Amino acid sequence: MDYPELIQKRYSVRSFTSEPIAENDLHQILEAGRLAPTACNNQPQRILAVRSTEGISLLRKCTECHFNAPAALIVCYDKTACWKRSYDGHHSGDIDASIVTTQMMLRAADLGIGTTWVMYFIPEAVKTEFDLPDTWEPTAILVMGHPSEKCVPSGMHASRKELSETVQFI
Repeated sequence: MDYPELIQKRYSVRSFTSEPIAENDLHQILEAGRLAPTACNNQPQRILAVRSTEGISLLRKCTECHFNAPAALIVCYDKTACWKRSYDGHHSGDIDASIVTTQMMLRAADLGIGTTWVMYFIPEAVKTEFDLPDTWEPTAILVMGHPSEKCVPSGMHASRKELSETVQFI
């Protein structure tokens, strides 16, 4: 599938089979995140690859939006590794983690693995349940697995605003 087709067909999968993700596929997805651009190439992302029964059980304590996926990637950033703007101290953590998550999400879709980007989670629960260091901040959870046969895009999937509503040419 070429890139334009991939970004058009990819959708949030909310119904998965119990089939585990192949080790090679998981590594390809993680490699896509590793290669993602980050501010000054500081690479502050820290990713928890959750696949075990125990890990999935912990994840379910942090979000109701797990969709019974057999795996998830919890994408965090290390606050001490982020690039910071000199004039106001704003750091790149959320942006870097989002770029990493996007690349992994698209690579998963390219491999036929469904994902849903979950932002509806309790950060403090993630920090506690997964015993994260104080410097790590969870940004996204990418639940993933093989889409079930009954899985279809949500009714809103194809609804897009016109470019004229979101872009200004100057």
